[in-house]
Amino acid sequence: MTHQTLDRHQIAARIAADIAPGDVVNLGIGQPTLVADHLDPALGVVLHTENGMLNMGRAATVEEADPDLTNAGKQPVTELPGASYFDSAESFAMMRGGHLDVCVLGAFQVAASGDLANWSTGAPDAIPAVGGAMDLAIGAKRVFVMMTLFAKDGAPKLVPSCTYPLTGVGCVDRVYTDHATFDLVDGDVVVREAHTRSVEELSAALGLRLHDGTSQAAPR
Repeated sequence: MTHQTLDRHQIAARIAADIAPGDVVNLGIGQPTLVADHLDPALGVVLHTENGMLNMGRAATVEEADPDLTNAGKQPVTELPGASYFDSAESFAMMRGGHLDVCVLGAFQVAASGDLANWSTGAPDAIPAVGGAMDLAIGAKRVFVMMTLFAKDGAPKLVPSCTYPLTGVGCVDRVYTDHATFDLVDGDVVVREAHTRSVEELSAALGLRLHDGTSQAAPR
């Protein structure tokens, strides 16, 4: 199997396709915000931002940009009919109280057990950026991760165990990457969809025992 890796917009589109109509979803800062641009408003997905908004829409164009209407990453966004606004206390109560069906987060590392490391590499000059990730990781009913499968130095980011400081333990359900999509189930890593390599090749590259679930993969 030799195909091109997916770009971040293609990964975002795959994530959007796996979000069910009516779900309440939080999109983390960075690449996960792109998922908003691939959601059909007719599906009734309600996007939550931790800076205090429900029913966020896609990214705003230059003409649409309103400095008072942004996502948690300070990017200008649009609003959908019925949008509402609230303070950080209300927003974090929604996150911690189990009211989110899905959150989509970036990551430095994800362990086969579902552990998540996404707030610091632990490097001396690194700037920690935890934000609301810990609250989302434990509060959302399902946690999706959007990331490249390999770091810039070629090291795998889907690993037997995380070496970076943890954000959450056993919290990740699915990992979407440029090479493949993985389900994490009871300590097993199941390849849901492979884009560039066979399951055997992915297993060798990652140093992980992978299970082939590509023939059974279906939305949700």
